[in-house]
Amino acid sequence: MSSIHVDLLSLRTALEESWRPDTANLGVNVKGNPALGQCYPSSRVIQFFFPESEIAEGIVITPSGTAEKHFWNVFKVDDKDVPVDFTWQQFPPHSYVKSWKIRDRNHLNDSEPTIQRVNLLLERVKHQLAGSRF
Repeated sequence: MSSIHVDLLSLRTALEESWRPDTANLGVNVKGNPALGQCYPSSRVIQFFFPESEIAEGIVITPSGTAEKHFWNVFKVDDKDVPVDFTWQQFPPHSYVKSWKIRDRNHLNDSEPTIQRVNLLLERVKHQLAGSRF
């Protein structure tokens, strides 16, 4: 559980300020698309601050027909699933989610490099949030 209390808007800003190629999947770095490759570590960081959220894993279809794996968070509100996706902007307009499922939080099976990327992003976000309090 985090000792930093934060709202989703502040967390989104801190995440966006903290994304770097070293936290992106496979170190991707596309000018003008800072969210690319940041979906999984971002969803894990969101879950750190909001442990009641779940991580969704889905397939996104882009207008060109490409299928891409994507991750985001899901909150339960009035018994309904409400998606929270701070990295959707990495996809071109008219992309859509073809299918998705909730990941089992007890069996994420993250690789060591993934854990390192998540921890790096988490530390940067904590720093950003601490700095925004002054």
